[in-house]
Amino acid sequence: MPFPPLSPEQQADAKALAQAIREAAAEEIDELARTLAGTSDHELFGANEFKVRDLAHKIAAKALEQRLAQKKTATKGLA
Repeated sequence: MPFPPLSPEQQADAKALAQAIREAAAEEIDELARTLAGTSDHELFGANEFKVRDLAHKIAAKALEQRLAQKKTATKGLA
């Protein structure tokens, strides 16, 4: 299901958020890449699958943290 188009302000927010997420999750993304690169096809699932899922959850948690931080920063000027 496609999202509605973003306003120019929302597009700028999304771009800034994407960069903040990349920076916050860089270590997990590197570990994810190392894990996948060092895993043979027949070892991809099982223990490695759980490690990949754990890293994906950490990345998602950092994304949410960045969004919340972005919202807190935006509302500080309103007080």
